[in-house]
Amino acid sequence: MKKPELLVPAGNMESLKAGIEAGADAIYLGGYMFGARSFAGNFSNQEIKEAVIYAHLYGVKIYVTVNTLIYEDEVETFMNYIDFLYQSNVDAVIIQDLGMLDLIRQTYPLLEVHASTQMHLHNLEGVKFVESLGVKRAVLARETDIDLVKEIKRNTNIELEIFVHGALCISYSGQCLMSSLIGGRSGNRGSCAGSCRQKYDLIVDGKKVNREDYLLSTKDLNTLEYLGELIEAGVDSFKIEGRMKRPEYVYTVVKLYRKAIDEYCKGKKIDINESELLELRKIFNREFTKGFLFHEEEKDYMNQKRPNHIGVPIGKVLSYKKGFVTIELYSRLQNGDGIRILGAEDTGTIVTKIIRNKKQEKEVENGIIEIPYKDFVQIGSTVLKTTDKKQLDEIQKLLSNKSRKVSISLEFISKCNEIPILKLYDGKNCVEVTGKSIVEKALKMPISLERIKEQILKFGDSIYKVENSNFQVDDDIFISIKELNELRREAISKLNEKRIYQYPYQKCEYHRTVPSFPVEKRKTVLINELSQYKAVEKGNWDSIYVEKEAILKKIEQDKRVIQKIPRVLHHIPHVKEKVLVGELGSFSSFPHVFTDWSMNVTNSYTAAFLFHHGAQMVTLSYELDESRIKLLIEAYKKRYHAHPNFEFIVYGKEEVMISRFHLLKYFKVNHGDLKDRFGNLYKVEENDQLMKIYNYKPRNLKENYYQYGINSLRYQFVDEKESEMRYIIDEL
Repeated sequence: MKKPELLVPAGNMESLKAGIEAGADAIYLGGYMFGARSFAGNFSNQEIKEAVIYAHLYGVKIYVTVNTLIYEDEVETFMNYIDFLYQSNVDAVIIQDLGMLDLIRQTYPLLEVHASTQMHLHNLEGVKFVESLGVKRAVLARETDIDLVKEIKRNTNIELEIFVHGALCISYSGQCLMSSLIGGRSGNRGSCAGSCRQKYDLIVDGKKVNREDYLLSTKDLNTLEYLGELIEAGVDSFKIEGRMKRPEYVYTVVKLYRKAIDEYCKGKKIDINESELLELRKIFNREFTKGFLFHEEEKDYMNQKRPNHIGVPIGKVLSYKKGFVTIELYSRLQNGDGIRILGAEDTGTIVTKIIRNKKQEKEVENGIIEIPYKDFVQIGSTVLKTTDKKQLDEIQKLLSNKSRKVSISLEFISKCNEIPILKLYDGKNCVEVTGKSIVEKALKMPISLERIKEQILKFGDSIYKVENSNFQVDDDIFISIKELNELRREAISKLNEKRIYQYPYQKCEYHRTVPSFPVEKRKTVLINELSQYKAVEKGNWDSIYVEKEAILKKIEQDKRVIQKIPRVLHHIPHVKEKVLVGELGSFSSFPHVFTDWSMNVTNSYTAAFLFHHGAQMVTLSYELDESRIKLLIEAYKKRYHAHPNFEFIVYGKEEVMISRFHLLKYFKVNHGDLKDRFGNLYKVEENDQLMKIYNYKPRNLKENYYQYGINSLRYQFVDEKESEMRYIIDEL
């Protein structure tokens, strides 16, 4: 049985050290640029160098997230950063952007690359494709269930990494544009505004049908009780989410998962008690779910009451009067704890004074208490503890002890009339140091074996712990304490150097051959309903994209029709004709493909990669504006000496989210719209497999994109009626 890697998040150096102390095998972190968590503390370049050295001393790997989409004018800076990371000796980089993946693999063939979950890998064909590109590891979509994980593992040789704990996105990662297109903060660019954690109403026929407010907010993933099945499935790396979490969170979660993994690999049993689970809930939880990974029911997947840490219940409100709340307490509370009281609006405070029986106390286990509270609260409201000062203090104490050590074996040889030798072995590296002078026979006071052991085994301030030692020492010899200390220090220094390994550096030239396409001015349309076909049937459209099979069967005689393949596919269908694809599995499976906007093309390298691998047309990302499109096309023509076949969407409501969660089904309705706090309505559409949410208003771009080198302009219709479509088409 192979023990999986435990991969741990770090948003700063304190969290990195906490993760290592708790038992991490590897750390993933981001720098100040190009990481998908720009609001985490993140690491400066100097801190990355320090983090690599610190982690490698403990035998812990460092993976750096550079998993945002890259714009054309950022490529040089991006590659300079990759070069810095490579020469700083990171163990791998985590990539989303296909063009940058191609550029890195060609430029730095010895640098290990992992395909980010942002790459939307959720089927066997997609994983096989990135494996063929030389990617060492694929981070699967969180929605991938255990059966499919096993199938992918059986049929590939690539390493598989899955999320086992932490926050869940309601949308497939890399496929959510809600924050970007509505709020101007792109999740694909590292600045997600958390649209799924905002308040919404579900409106059906003009009426609100929901009672809770946070309709798209998920619980947190927790797979502790299922780790055995994941280990047996051969998953290579277990990933904990949380680069924006505090060090105490990292330590608590990692410590528990370290224990569970070790226990199962030792005896095929995991023993996690209630007190440990309580510590886990106290540090952070939105309630827990086993996720789609283990076939969670949709009703148990969401926490629509509140999107933040709910803590643990510790009491209820008995009364509120003159700035004091009276609480019936049934769990410990102390000064410095954080609490939240649930009501029409949740309110919270840090406890600074506890009164019981008219006496002020620092800590109370249970009973009737009073605390100062500025906000009015209702009788019967639940009191939650959201910060446990005692827990945090205890974790800080454990962290300061630095109890994690690297086990080594030691051999010391000291023979009369010979130079003393000290050897250290860490299971992989062996170092040997020799003394400066020959060991002599003692004239007066020989040094004892016990004294020699005492000095040689003084590893207290180092990262090492001597598990096995062998001393071969002659009787009646003399060797100075100073020399013994110097031998030990030199051996430690040499072993440190060996453990701070250096990867070989190789830099090559990038080259891609691509076909050149004729310059054209084409017009395409996407329809979503059969009734819409009447509005476009006699129009001058070069292509008509249709996804729904029921519509395809009705209009298949129209030679302009091109099937749009869903961008979430667990099993690739057999299609002979030209298709529009939106994810890597189907891209690598069909001979004649157009690629859709969901391939996230934001630079010329990604476009060239897709054309080189067979794409006949590439749709550019929604997230590009006119200036970036112009820059991309100019760079493409200059580098590849070819004209691209690009399409750009100029009209229509964008799909801003795609999810395995079915909101309409959850509320037992067959249609409806989400309404945000500004009153905007977002169409919700569902089938048996997926939910799509569309933007509340259509994009309507008037610029002449043909002049920049775009070959095709697309118009998309989602829920427009035939008459409305005819008017819009006439206006366009």
